[in-house]
Amino acid sequence: MLTAMDFNWFRHPNVLAILGAMLSALTVSPSHAQDRPGRILYFTHAAGYRHEVIPDSQDILKKIGAAAGFEVTASEDVAAFTAENLRQYGAVMFFTSGELPLSNAQQAAFMDFIRRGGGFLGVHSATDTFYLWPEYQKLIGGYFDHHPWHQEVVVRVVERGDPVVACLCESIAVTDEIYQIRDFDVGGSRVLLRLDLDSVDLSRPNVHRHPYGWPLAWTRSYGSGRIFYEALGHEVAVWRAPWFQQMLRNAALWVLRRVP
Repeated sequence: MLTAMDFNWFRHPNVLAILGAMLSALTVSPSHAQDRPGRILYFTHAAGYRHEVIPDSQDILKKIGAAAGFEVTASEDVAAFTAENLRQYGAVMFFTSGELPLSNAQQAAFMDFIRRGGGFLGVHSATDTFYLWPEYQKLIGGYFDHHPWHQEVVVRVVERGDPVVACLCESIAVTDEIYQIRDFDVGGSRVLLRLDLDSVDLSRPNVHRHPYGWPLAWTRSYGSGRIFYEALGHEVAVWRAPWFQQMLRNAALWVLRRVP
């Protein structure tokens, strides 16, 4: 039976703070890598241009996951973005476009998921998404700035020691739609792939020169979350290329905090 003295002890501010912290530790969703599910939510909602390659990309990504030991759930339903549902996943992946119809509460749940240690992967038009939501730019690191080339180009691997691209050769010839990036967060991003400028015509219309050049893939962080983005993948042949699949495999394992 509690006495008046016992009751007053429980009301002490320091005791309440300690008890509150203990309760939060028990109820908060896991933020440590080993506690997060090996499952990726592949979100392909198009509020702008819809890429024809999306169905193929879903099949390919599921096969990559099956071989690498993680599951992929494809969805275009914004209802997936609740705190409760996102606890099923270790990462979210975007192949999206335009201003996605997420409510303020869904946006908050998504960002909180990443901030607490969830992973994020963006492919191709993920930078052609959420122009009107500044917090998204802080997550992904830059925005689409036109594509003046749709041709064979050479891509340079500039961080060959990084586990995401360590499997790749120094340079890769690829035929694809080549994005330019604006508002790029140079200081907060580690560029992995760059466009080889000798492989393109810089005098073409809509070529936009930026001091940081033409990055095509990078990693970064948002809170405790790991972020990977790559700008290729318009063409199905790119998705079918072994080197591209290996890079996506490594990137997925990296954002899930598993060894590539």
